[in-house]
Amino acid sequence: MSDCLFCKIAKGEIPCRKVYEDDDVLAFHDINPVAPVHFLLIPKPHLTSLAEAETHHAAMLGKLLLLAPKLAKEQGLSDGFRTVINTGRGGGQEVFHLHVHVIGGGNIPPMVKRN
Repeated sequence: MSDCLFCKIAKGEIPCRKVYEDDDVLAFHDINPVAPVHFLLIPKPHLTSLAEAETHHAAMLGKLLLLAPKLAKEQGLSDGFRTVINTGRGGGQEVFHLHVHVIGGGNIPPMVKRN
């Protein structure tokens, strides 16, 4: 996708603060962090959202989820972290390229308040 922000970041056309990179995946710090540690994991090939994922994406999805705890620990989140995948407009997705938020450190409020 020529106009996709995360595709441009993955191609190196827009700079980022890298956490990790290989041939398939890029992890970088969020520009608007909601916690002391907040980075994103993205597949380098464009995939609009989790709702668009198909069977042939299984290895890539697994790689993203397996990298999350490894990178979280490297970023100092040995006590735990939150992962978030917003999917579609109704799910709060703002950039339409699949990405996994890894968030932690400090006082992370509950995702949902229970009565």
